[in-house]
Amino acid sequence: MTSVRFAPVGRNRYATGAILLHWIIALAIVTQVSLAWRFGDDHSPTAFALTQLHKSIGITVLLLSLIRLGWRLINPPPPEPAGLAAWEKVASQVVHWAFYAIMIGMPLTGWLMVSASKTQIPTLLYGVIPWPNIPGIGGLAAPAKHMWDTIGHTGHSALAFGFYGLFVLHVGGALKHQFFDRSVPILPRMAPGAVPGRWWDPRLLLIGLAVLGVFAFGQLVNPPHPASGPPPAEAAPAQAFLPETPAAPAPSAAAPTTAAAPAPAATGAVAWKVAPGSSLNFETKWSGDAVQGRFNSWKADILFGPDALDKSKVTVTIDMTSAKTGDEQRDASLPSGDWFDAATHPKAVFTATKFEKTGEGAYVAHGALEMRGVKKPVDLPFKLKIVGDKAQMSGETSLDRTLFGVGQGEFTATDQVPAKVAIRVQVNAVSDKR
Repeated sequence: MTSVRFAPVGRNRYATGAILLHWIIALAIVTQVSLAWRFGDDHSPTAFALTQLHKSIGITVLLLSLIRLGWRLINPPPPEPAGLAAWEKVASQVVHWAFYAIMIGMPLTGWLMVSASKTQIPTLLYGVIPWPNIPGIGGLAAPAKHMWDTIGHTGHSALAFGFYGLFVLHVGGALKHQFFDRSVPILPRMAPGAVPGRWWDPRLLLIGLAVLGVFAFGQLVNPPHPASGPPPAEAAPAQAFLPETPAAPAPSAAAPTTAAAPAPAATGAVAWKVAPGSSLNFETKWSGDAVQGRFNSWKADILFGPDALDKSKVTVTIDMTSAKTGDEQRDASLPSGDWFDAATHPKAVFTATKFEKTGEGAYVAHGALEMRGVKKPVDLPFKLKIVGDKAQMSGETSLDRTLFGVGQGEFTATDQVPAKVAIRVQVNAVSDKR
């Protein structure tokens, strides 16, 4: 019987640094595949969170692959095992360099897609580290951005299918030499100590378990959904804004008190200035998850008097770039063409010139809202309390976002984000007549 001789392990195995980078990158790529299979074309909050994780791991793979490539150029790999056929050597080199092209190309094309996206969602690696877009892409005109976005999508998809083919070739070749051609050891080069020909080698089992583990992670991980609302704005407490009306003094034979009465309420159509504590909020849902937001920048020109409704008028101007919902990445998409289209229509304006009293301290403002170049009638029921030169108003209504074109593309449908959006306004105001 002819005995098989192996070269010393130290001459045939990769360096420890190269081995660690190889397996970390390999497991990260398997995780990426699992995540991509899971979120696909879904646009739910879960898919959004998974996509952000996918972007983070992709950039990590890009950086590690560049380090791995630099390592290989500085530290040449060990020679191919003796006995490897000429065609196998060529195939091995082609597969290895093709893997480098995919490990670097896929994150780059993904990065290109993000940079050229019309929604311009910022990238926060693992929700913490800001990662910029590719310089020069974000500022391009829409047609040029669309071209680069198409190149990114096409390249990303092509490289993904290329990865599947290379994976089969790479793993198939390693297993061929592990199980059926043990005279040419391949696995021990990246898994030191593995014994060729051993079907239940512990290292082989560990690799299999690690691959299954990260794939399961990609299928089961549930990153936190975007926040349901922004943190509370600094505002004066609503209850403390209006002065308390003092109780009437009890009858007494003593001399009358000189307690000051509250200032009389202003009469006629009075100009009012918005005071701290005011807010303009909205609420909707995203695949069942509540989304609460507010506009941080808006102004109101108010001329109003309960006894002069025919002379009252209110104009509210809203900065459509100031919407905040508590998630930086989601908020960055709201001014885009898919939603508010703030580049073309930076302001929304609500104007009311007709008011109706419906009860004690209860009114309805009949007006119109102009947003995204569309003007529609809107009624705002509200309650109002005036004490002296201060007033407090609270109102609530709902809008059909689809009538204004808010939500384009896949969000034109209302299965994920409903058509109705609740609007809540709280205004503390001070009369200009002081």
